[in-house]
Amino acid sequence: MDSHSASVSWVIGVTDDGPDRLVPAAARQIGEADLVVGDGRFLHQYGPLMKEGVEAREIKGRIRAVPGWLEEAAALGRKAVVLATGDPMFHGIGGYLARHLPPDQLRVLGTISTLQAAFERLMLPWDGALRISIHRRDDGDWEDESGPDHVLYPLWLALGEADLIGLLTSPDNGPDRIARMIVSTGLAARFTLTVCERMGSGEERIIHALAPEEAANRTFVSPNVVVLMRTEIVNELALKNLPVFGIPDRCFQENISRKGLMTKREARAVTLAVLALRPTDVVWDIGAGSGSIGLEAARLIPGGRVFAIEKDPGRVREIRRNQAVLDVYNYRIDAGRAAVGIHDWPDPDAVFMGGSGGELAELICEVSQRLRPGGRLVMNFIALENLAIAMASLSQCHFSWDVIQLQAARSKPILDMNRLSADTPLWILTAQRKEENPADPSSDQLPDEIGS
Repeated sequence: MDSHSASVSWVIGVTDDGPDRLVPAAARQIGEADLVVGDGRFLHQYGPLMKEGVEAREIKGRIRAVPGWLEEAAALGRKAVVLATGDPMFHGIGGYLARHLPPDQLRVLGTISTLQAAFERLMLPWDGALRISIHRRDDGDWEDESGPDHVLYPLWLALGEADLIGLLTSPDNGPDRIARMIVSTGLAARFTLTVCERMGSGEERIIHALAPEEAANRTFVSPNVVVLMRTEIVNELALKNLPVFGIPDRCFQENISRKGLMTKREARAVTLAVLALRPTDVVWDIGAGSGSIGLEAARLIPGGRVFAIEKDPGRVREIRRNQAVLDVYNYRIDAGRAAVGIHDWPDPDAVFMGGSGGELAELICEVSQRLRPGGRLVMNFIALENLAIAMASLSQCHFSWDVIQLQAARSKPILDMNRLSADTPLWILTAQRKEENPADPSSDQLPDEIGS
């Protein structure tokens, strides 16, 4: 590396420990710089290392300008140094600058990240930990309607499976917001939060094993990082032994006095197949019955959400028991009339309609207006009259459709032999909304940490 070339800009990883923790090579680069860019607190802390007459520029709110500053400095023969938080290549400004400057114009000399320091203080091996940064924009608290475009979405995904999670936070997306998300998702009994404030400074403080309910309304000092630890092992009904697709009917509790509410496994398999679910889909389950379709759909789309509605409160209670048994948390069940209850739901990618409460035509009209481009609507019928209404309604809404008739029979013993007992014939009606050409997203992503 040509450490003396004026055309090379340096990104130096620093911490709140101050200059005493720097390696000599890093201190030398700061001392030789004509331009030093960084967060205000770092410009103050590392000021004693800088030479007389150095120009110091605050980075906060001006990250997009930094590549231009460095190129301008190089063109004038001035040496530039960027002070970054911890490891500049770990959710930091190092990666952002590497995308905007030629490789021969940038050098990086990092140090321990604040997240790594937190695990060291806690004496926790972190080779198996999931590391997530939410030090980004402010999207507000996580809501039922939130999806993949929300900054907390990667954390929401991780809560389903990870046992140890390290989080880089921000003043907006802090421990209290993380805790409220865990509570709202129904996972408060499964995690504790350890908050590490002002790592490496004289004001360093570690608050151990907070319950999410306690942390949700508490104020914390920034900057901080959070370590989430799972404390509850989910029921083993043999969740690990359940198939990915084709859950046995016995896994769904059903009121004996109301047989016939559950979509049996054979019909459920075909229905889910024609729904053609994708990992991050938003799915509606209208007329949920026992919840078998919606709950299995939720397990198939760990990055998606299922919104279900059922008018019978007793069935809703059974669905919630089924949800707990299957440990499904990306599923919401409401009690009420679908024609009213679906208005506040996010627009769907796929809709299953197993019951309509006598409002079939109205619901098809509503779904046709809300379904996203390329979205699928699947309806199951055993009554010819309802099938006819659905086909006519789809035609009025200018949807193309097709129908599958499914007839399944199961073996049953008769004396020392077996016979086939036929289930009621089922019509599966499928419609799809025409795709639209998506716009190209912007590829210019800012670093997560302002101070990095």
